[in-house]
Amino acid sequence: MLFSSTLVTQGDDGGVNVDIQPALLRERFYPRSRQTVRPARQFAAETLHAWGVTCRHDDVLLCVSELATNALLHGVLPGRGYRLRMLRYDGAVRVEVHDSGGGRPRIAGRDPGAEGGRGLLLVAAVADRWGIGARVPGKAVWCEFAVGPAGAVGAGGPGDGL
Repeated sequence: MLFSSTLVTQGDDGGVNVDIQPALLRERFYPRSRQTVRPARQFAAETLHAWGVTCRHDDVLLCVSELATNALLHGVLPGRGYRLRMLRYDGAVRVEVHDSGGGRPRIAGRDPGAEGGRGLLLVAAVADRWGIGARVPGKAVWCEFAVGPAGAVGAGGPGDGL
């Protein structure tokens, strides 16, 4: 939904038309179970489709999988769960995974032969930006993807092919 308003600043003789695009938000809570990673990824795919975002689809879904898995392995305490939140605003999609665990995720040096330990390395390589925000209790690990302005054909950015 696009709103139009008039912005008047001091010293202006007239107004300037400004289009205001509110952020879109969808979120879902998942219990502490490894079987929830697939439904979280499906929820993310449905959200991107509902928002008309066609570019960076695979990148977003990969990061949802990695962040959800990391929350389950390192952040979600027994009897708790995690929240997947997705926001669409200003030509970007933001993915947040909130959990109640302590600690601060980091990219650590890993043994090249190890089977795991590359989740945040993948997120850092694929997302345009990522970080960690404090919350009580726990933390929110987030990543962002440039996808072009909302409402654009395919909502695509570079590499969209449209």
